[in-house]
Amino acid sequence: MTDSGLLSASDTGTPSETPQRRGPNPIWRRRFANFRANRRGFWSLWIFLLIFGASLFAELIANDRPLLVWYDGAPYFPVVVDYPETTFGGDFPTPAAYRDPFVADLIQEKGFMVWPLVEFSYQTVNQQLSTPAPAPPSAENILGTDDQGRDLFARLLYGFRLSVLFGLALTVLSSVIGVAAGAVQGYFGGLLDLFFQRFIEIWSGLPQLFILIIVSSVLVPGFWTLLIVLMLFSWTTLVGLVRAEFLRARNFDYVRAAKALGMSDGLVMVKHVLPNAMVATLTFLPFILAGSLVALTSLDFLGLGLPPGSPSLGDLLRQGKDNLQAPWLGIAAFLVISIMLSLLVFIGEAVRDAFDPRKGTH
Repeated sequence: MTDSGLLSASDTGTPSETPQRRGPNPIWRRRFANFRANRRGFWSLWIFLLIFGASLFAELIANDRPLLVWYDGAPYFPVVVDYPETTFGGDFPTPAAYRDPFVADLIQEKGFMVWPLVEFSYQTVNQQLSTPAPAPPSAENILGTDDQGRDLFARLLYGFRLSVLFGLALTVLSSVIGVAAGAVQGYFGGLLDLFFQRFIEIWSGLPQLFILIIVSSVLVPGFWTLLIVLMLFSWTTLVGLVRAEFLRARNFDYVRAAKALGMSDGLVMVKHVLPNAMVATLTFLPFILAGSLVALTSLDFLGLGLPPGSPSLGDLLRQGKDNLQAPWLGIAAFLVISIMLSLLVFIGEAVRDAFDPRKGTH
C-alpha cells in the first residue's frame, strides 16, 4: 500500500503548482498604452531625451581640447587630464593651449590630434575671426559667434544642458517639499490646515523679483544660489493639489481600516494615500519643469541669473536684443528655447492623457 502523502504531483495526475510570474500592473499597462497613443507626446519624449543625452556629452562634441593626442608613440587624453605644455616639448609648465599654433606644430612633429566636431568650448574666444564679433555663420563657426567671439553652437549646447539640469533639480526639490507640505496639511486638517493656508497666501504674495534683486546685490549669483532662492517660492505649486487629494482620501474606508489596525499616521500617508495623490502630481511635473526653465532664462535675460561667462540661453537672447545687426543670435536662442519648451509641453499633455482614467486604450 502506497502512502498517499508521498505521492508526487505527476503520480496523482494533477499538474504541479508552480509560482506564476506576475506581469506588469494592468493599470500601468493602460497608462503606457495611452501615452504611446499620443504620438506627438511620445516622439517628443524621445527627441527631448536624444537632445539632452547629446548635451550630457557636450565636452566630446564641442571643446577647445582634442579628444586624443598621439605624441611620441604615447596616447594622451586632454579632455580628461590637464597636460602641461612641457609634455609636448614646450617651454612652460602651464596647461597646454592646443589651439596655439606653436603647440600644434610641436604635436604635429611627433604625432597628431583628434579634435571633436566643434573645436570650441562655450568660453573659447575665436582669436582668428575675419570680421568683428559677433561674426556671422561660417565653416569654422557653423552658427556664428556671440558679441565676444565665442562659438554660438557650443554656447547653445552647453546652455541647453545647464538649463535642463537646473530645471530638473528645481523641479525635484520643489516637488518634494510641496508634496510633503500638502500631505501634512491635507491629512491632519483642522487648525494646522487653516494656519498653513494663511501662511501660503502670504508667502505667495511676496514680490519674488524684488527679493531676487536684493539677493543678487548681496550675494554673488550662481547655480546653487538661484536654485535655493527659486525653490523658496516654487514649492507652493503642488501644495494645493496634494492637499485636495489628501483631504479627499483621508476618510476612505481603507484608510480608516489601516488606522484601526494600529498603523501609524506616517505609514498611512506614505503607503495608502500618497500613491493616489501622486497620480495627479505626476501630470504636472513636465509643466513645472518648463516653468523652471522659463524662470532661469528670464533671470539670465535680465542680468540677475548665472554669473557672466556661463553658458546661458537667456544671455544669448539678451545679446540678440542688443545686437540687432546680428540676427543669428536671437534666432538661434529663440529656436532652442521654443523647441525645448514645446517638447516639454507635448510630453506633459501625453502624461496627462496617460493618467486620465476616462481615456481607454486606442
